[in-house]
Amino acid sequence: MIPATFDYTRPATVDDAVAALADAGEDAKILAGGQSLMPLLRMRLAFPEILIDLDRVDALREIRDDGDALVIGAMATHHQVIGDPLVRAHAPLLVRATETVADPAVRHRGTFAGSLAHADPAGDLPAVALALDAVLLARSPRGEREIPAAEFFVDWMTSALEPDEILTGVRVPKLGDGWGVHYEKFHRTAQAWAIVGVACAVRRENGTVAEARVALTNVGPAPVRASAVEAAAAGRTVSADALRAAAEPAAEGLAPPADLHGSSEYRSHLARVLTARALTAAAAV
Repeated sequence: MIPATFDYTRPATVDDAVAALADAGEDAKILAGGQSLMPLLRMRLAFPEILIDLDRVDALREIRDDGDALVIGAMATHHQVIGDPLVRAHAPLLVRATETVADPAVRHRGTFAGSLAHADPAGDLPAVALALDAVLLARSPRGEREIPAAEFFVDWMTSALEPDEILTGVRVPKLGDGWGVHYEKFHRTAQAWAIVGVACAVRRENGTVAEARVALTNVGPAPVRASAVEAAAAGRTVSADALRAAAEPAAEGLAPPADLHGSSEYRSHLARVLTARALTAAAAV
């Protein structure tokens, strides 16, 4: 299909982009990598009056060390995130999950922050942001606002961003020594969306799980933090049997969607199985 007619602007600074969005209001869309937005435009599932293209805002491509966290600019691509030495050293879970996103062509254009702003519950990276307690940075005419990942994902393809806010970056806390990570993803074909995915980080200490962080992809209208699994895993001996037992509550309280790829019951089963796999892999059992 052919997209509906729209105006187009390419600001060179964040301030210019914020001003353009404020002038346009709810009839505007932000264009970052465009890997999610362009299909929506072509299918006329989105029909903005103006596109604000951030491609010239080079300040948003930076990945920098911010003490106990990394700040990843909104225009940093998936490919850039995968290869960045800071991210590989301090946020390996992000690298592991990003390597499973789509294909190389998409990863060279798509952006980490754009994937989060899109808020698709089948996307891999929102669950990673949730598991890592990331904080999303938004700019508007009122200034900058920090939004914890736990509050950012509201519903299906709906985030906490206000109509006049631009996502400028993501602050990702560093994982220290003793952490192991894994992203387990089940999909029918290579490069497809996850039917269910599990982002997991485990900190080992003296042969036991000192702390676990687990978040699930595509089991509801937004990514889900598996708090019951985290509590069940803490203090357990690092063994396959113990971690499989800790994964049993993974589907508690969930009502996963049903579609062509699987029923709600099937997704609940996958949540338990994949969580067990992710825990044992992250703990290097």
